Amino acid sequence: MSGEMEIRGGGVVAVDTETLRSTADAFVQVRGDLESVSLRLDAVQSVLGDQGHHGVDAWHDTDVLRTRLVTCIEKATLVGDALREAAAMYELVEINVAYRAAVWAGDFDAAALIKDRRDALVERYPDVLWAASTAELDRAVMWPAHLVRQATELGLLGGMEIGPEGGVIAGAALGLGTIGLATITGYGGQGRVPADARLSGRGVEAMLVPLPPAPTATAAPADLAAVAARMPGGGDSRVRVETYTMSDGSKQYAVYVAGTQSYGVGGDDAWDNLSNAQLYTGNASASYEATVAALAAAGAQPGDVVHAFAHSQGGMITAHIALEEGYDVRTHVAFGSPVEADLGASTLSVAVRHTDDPAAALAGGGHSTPVGAPGSFIVEREADPATGKHDMHIPAHQMATYAETAALIDASSDPRVDAVHDVFEELGRAESVEVVEYGALRAGEPGELSPASEGGG
Repeated sequence: MSGEMEIRGGGVVAVDTETLRSTADAFVQVRGDLESVSLRLDAVQSVLGDQGHHGVDAWHDTDVLRTRLVTCIEKATLVGDALREAAAMYELVEINVAYRAAVWAGDFDAAALIKDRRDALVERYPDVLWAASTAELDRAVMWPAHLVRQATELGLLGGMEIGPEGGVIAGAALGLGTIGLATITGYGGQGRVPADARLSGRGVEAMLVPLPPAPTATAAPADLAAVAARMPGGGDSRVRVETYTMSDGSKQYAVYVAGTQSYGVGGDDAWDNLSNAQLYTGNASASYEATVAALAAAGAQPGDVVHAFAHSQGGMITAHIALEEGYDVRTHVAFGSPVEADLGASTLSVAVRHTDDPAAALAGGGHSTPVGAPGSFIVEREADPATGKHDMHIPAHQMATYAETAALIDASSDPRVDAVHDVFEELGRAESVEVVEYGALRAGEPGELSPASEGGG
């Protein structure tokens, strides 16, 4: 049985502050309306009180209603106050992140202004100081909990083949090792890509290999489950590009990028562990250059609208395409990506992570605060709680498992999911759709001309 799915605005921030405050305002409005009704009932009771025994029953019924109204008014006040406190707590988390960023950047003037804002907020809501600190600490400590538990249990099971002492030693070693790695990625921040990040080492070569498109629907995907079904990988395909011609003649592009397909390092397959290491450390890879070339070969030019969908290594690729290739990337959906990029306010960002996926754990829990356009969200759940030998195949990282999560997201009643479904609805109105798919081979030495560099510019 898989774990419960959680949809959040960011790593620490569950719901954005503006939504909370607008909801609080709505409760204030309701409270005001109820108070007006209560005053009118006071007047009605006064009239009924003058009717003698003829109005006694009606007076008592009115009094019962008035008592219920008072209770509702009190509850509306409590809920409104709680929402404002929560908004203040999340805002303080965002302020703390901005303050640390300013200090690390050496911008002490900006840090001083942020501190003044922080002090004013804490003065108004003194209780949020402890709440925000607790929320940040809880996220920092607890986000790798499922991985630590599973690693410990896996070590225990393996060590028991030697004996009880071997089980304890192996379990402790794997558990503590996982904690150490989680600490490094969480506090090192390698998996949190800043908005100004740019890949170095451009010029890595790859050869695009045109392929017949997979036999999937050529209309727009209806939901995230349909997106998951179109994700390339498992065969020769690495990149799928769909070109949507809209009724006004404009074009929009959807790109689907596969995750790692080879455990090799530097072999023919561009989607290997060499590309993983290069991308995670901020360097261009053959897989990245091939994806850029595939978009160009499909006709996409800087400024064109692009919707990016990716798995694993593909999430690192599309994150940097959104940050540095000049496309109008309006949607970015990543399943099990080792990084989370601080995308701009015009990109709807959806990060889907399994809390027992070691590859997704390289993101270090992601950003504490929301990234991307308003309405962006992250989705987390424990995909495979059961521990056993099957864990050697890392089932929580497989695209098939993420496809199950995609279907759960589609079925969710969370209103934030509507935003990504709106994207599919818009694409569904296209006049025509063209689909191309590509494989990619690593080719030549850096700087040498290849088919990929010719296509990608």
